[in-house]
Amino acid sequence: MKLSIFASGSSGNCLLLSSGGSHLLIDAGISMRRIEAGLRESQLTFHDVSGVLITHEHSDHISGLKMLCKHHALPIYAPHTIANRLRGMLPETESCLRIIRVGEGFAVAGFHVTAFHTPHDTDESVGYRVEGGGCFAMATDMGHVTDEVRNALTGADTVLIEANHDVDMLSYGPYPVYLKRRILSDRGHLSNENCGKLARYLCQHGTRQVILGHLSKENNRPDIALAAVRQQLLDLPVELHCAPPAGGLTLNVEDACPCCL
Repeated sequence: MKLSIFASGSSGNCLLLSSGGSHLLIDAGISMRRIEAGLRESQLTFHDVSGVLITHEHSDHISGLKMLCKHHALPIYAPHTIANRLRGMLPETESCLRIIRVGEGFAVAGFHVTAFHTPHDTDESVGYRVEGGGCFAMATDMGHVTDEVRNALTGADTVLIEANHDVDMLSYGPYPVYLKRRILSDRGHLSNENCGKLARYLCQHGTRQVILGHLSKENNRPDIALAAVRQQLLDLPVELHCAPPAGGLTLNVEDACPCCL
């Protein structure tokens, strides 16, 4: 399996998973033109893509959906509540929507996909575990790590997890108090420190690659996030990466060797 990150952060989120000639997008929070450019880098077009998995309805995860549905009619996979939100916000998605059940795996073009809930300030938000020539799992937009999140990520070869903010940068930064409280809440976003704790647990249970994602442009920096998480992984065999906000990161997701389990 190959992972290509087209964008990750508060300005937009979109990534591509490829395996055995099958291709799947997760989120479409950037323009159709930018997604098309990312596909072109992988020598693909929209005709090669089997669908889009949506994590939730915030604009940085769905801003490209309207044009995708208008021009390419890609299947859009989302749980019931998220799908209802999309219908209300983007009527154009109605014919493209495919309702999935959280916690129940389903097949898409050679991939096996399972959605799981993440605690965020919306009626429903999910992460995804995708298997097929390797196992990739992702969880962003979560104020804290629940047992459901931890269990869903455990054992994945490669994970993308949120390292949204440095607590000091957020606390002393320019955001209004109400927004700081929202971000720091149990339904807000994950800090570098808490990301590191989760990363350590996952790497103790088989994960070999960790990608830090959804960094805040105002309240974090890649070097700060990487240093904070790396400090908790010094004694573990793991590759650590930071997803660029405008994309450009491609990795192979390979089955973990027995010595890593």
